[in-house]
Amino acid sequence: MSAVYAFIVAVFIYKDLGFKDMPKVLLSAASMSSMLLYIITNAVLFSFLLTSEQVPQNLTAWMIGLGLTSVTFLIFVNVLLLAAGNFMEPSSVLLITAPLLFPVAMEMGIDPIHLGVLMTVNMEIGMITPPVGLNLYVASGISRLGLTETTKACAPWILVMILYLMLITYVPAISLWLPNLLYGG
Repeated sequence: MSAVYAFIVAVFIYKDLGFKDMPKVLLSAASMSSMLLYIITNAVLFSFLLTSEQVPQNLTAWMIGLGLTSVTFLIFVNVLLLAAGNFMEPSSVLLITAPLLFPVAMEMGIDPIHLGVLMTVNMEIGMITPPVGLNLYVASGISRLGLTETTKACAPWILVMILYLMLITYVPAISLWLPNLLYGG
């Protein structure tokens, strides 16, 4: 529905896109989709191999053997995801890391919804940080500013998001209040 809406707005309201541009736009969309499907396919294959080789179970045992607490584990998760989010596309980061991090989080008693919210916020921060931040490129294109100027303009918001990430990391009730309200947990 959003693609149809975007098409109608681009062609009939803003008139940014003409029917003669359609083959080029469709080819670009097909190219991007095939690239993303390739990444997702490889991530699923990687997850399958990790699971079949019992890497998540071994990683869980290793991390618990190190004596990591849930707090230090969440610090590790945030650092890992923020670093990966700077250089990789979010869906591929999640497909690769979730099968590894989820069993460890469950063993440490971390709520899966809390972990999911943390992963989502980390990926959103990755979407607005260079060099791969897709939303940064979109903002740069919309504002018609260079990438450097857009990055400088986004810097305060990145800091706010990091502060928010720290807050929800250590106060799980923030990310769990709505599910608890809905499901009586």
